[in-house]
Amino acid sequence: MESKKQSILHQFISIRGMGQVISVTIALIIMIIVFGIINPLFLSGNNTANLLRQVAPILIIGIGQSFVLITGGIDLSIGSVAGMSCMMSATLMTAGNMSALMAIIITLISCCFIGLINGLLIAKTKLPAFIATLGTMIIARGIAQLVNGNMNTDSVSSKGFRNLFYYGDFLGIFSPIWIAIILFLLFAVILAKTRTGRHTYAIGSNYEAAKLSGVNVVLAETKVYVFSSFLACIVGFILTAQSGMGSMDAGNGYELNAVAASVIGGVSTMGGQGMLFGTVIGAFIWGVLNNGLQFAGAPLAFRNLVIGVVVIISVLIDRLARGNLGSGKRIFGFKKSR
Repeated sequence: MESKKQSILHQFISIRGMGQVISVTIALIIMIIVFGIINPLFLSGNNTANLLRQVAPILIIGIGQSFVLITGGIDLSIGSVAGMSCMMSATLMTAGNMSALMAIIITLISCCFIGLINGLLIAKTKLPAFIATLGTMIIARGIAQLVNGNMNTDSVSSKGFRNLFYYGDFLGIFSPIWIAIILFLLFAVILAKTRTGRHTYAIGSNYEAAKLSGVNVVLAETKVYVFSSFLACIVGFILTAQSGMGSMDAGNGYELNAVAASVIGGVSTMGGQGMLFGTVIGAFIWGVLNNGLQFAGAPLAFRNLVIGVVVIISVLIDRLARGNLGSGKRIFGFKKSR
């Protein structure tokens, strides 16, 4: 009986990326305790609710980035896609006098089209992911600036839209948190239990082997970039609902926050490894560090410095664990095997 328990525990720990997930979960618990001791208000109900709403959009956009990173790529466009979603949806509801539903549908289609372009450029033309998504990042930000004549929009009057994506609550839990939970469960099932998930890991583990084994690599790789843009679009809706207007600066830096959440949570920058539960922990570490250091009186510059150091350490741990430190293996779409 004891050996059976040990065998189950060994299988659990041996799951790809589980080691780092356990480590960062322990680190998260320690951080919460430390910040709670430094300032007891950190553990207050109001701050907890505020922290959860801060983390929700980072988690959502981090899920999309995690899918992309697992394939061995990177999506630099997601912050700009979130900004494009914010501006486009708000402009359609204000200047365009559209219903919230029509604005949501048109914006979702437009943002997913950016993901489709990313996927085809990378999977079909073999353009490095870093370059392709850098280009669409600039394009999406340009669209965000152009849709309302290079100006922020008027206030969004739709209470239904604002409640759906930010101010509404159910069982005492605000809308962004429910959205994050639902999307996490959906995409966790896709990654762990479906053919799409298996193909995502296969592409990141060994692109040529996946291709030779019959995986439609163009379709599989394109899907993850469409997923990424879809999730970024949802974050854009949350930002619109939160501010009550379209802001041209919405989503700035979110692509870096998404990478931070993913790699801190154990998603490998070299592809083939990672769990969405790790991304949840990574997003919470990002949120707790930001929020906790703010309660400790640390300036914004210092908070950014700490998070940057944590990201670098996380990547180094990943490369050391996989024995690739100094190997010259390329990442973020610059792959010799392609």
